[in-house]
Amino acid sequence: MLSRKSKYGLKALLLLADEEGKGPVQASELAERQRLPKKFLEAILLDLTRHGLLQSKKGRGGGYVLNRKPGDITIGQVIRILNGPLALVPCVSQTAYSRCEECIDEKTCGVHLAMKEVRDATARILDNATLAGLGAQVRATKGRKPRSRARRG
Repeated sequence: MLSRKSKYGLKALLLLADEEGKGPVQASELAERQRLPKKFLEAILLDLTRHGLLQSKKGRGGGYVLNRKPGDITIGQVIRILNGPLALVPCVSQTAYSRCEECIDEKTCGVHLAMKEVRDATARILDNATLAGLGAQVRATKGRKPRSRARRG
């Protein structure tokens, strides 16, 4: 399950991607616009800054801006920074591998095989989804008119 930390971080990053080129956005404004708890969001923004995704500017007119182009930041990167490995079990993790104590043979373990497939599919999706791509999807969705629910008869 996606943690609140990752969810809030993604929401803040998507807003910053949408505001790209318009100057820094303060944490309080991000929190208010996305309806997120300010203190928790500030800690998340600090993590994202430490990992190079954001740049913070202090003082008057300060706030946060993306440190990279929205097309260069993937959802997978953000989740790994804020949530840890994508793998559901440590024996299939690429970033935090650990052999399961009870496992006799990973190559023939059904749990390992299934979870590796899940990890690979998840990574493929999340590592190809960028802030720019998601932002475009959101804008396209906002521009659509609701579908008619009329029944065909």
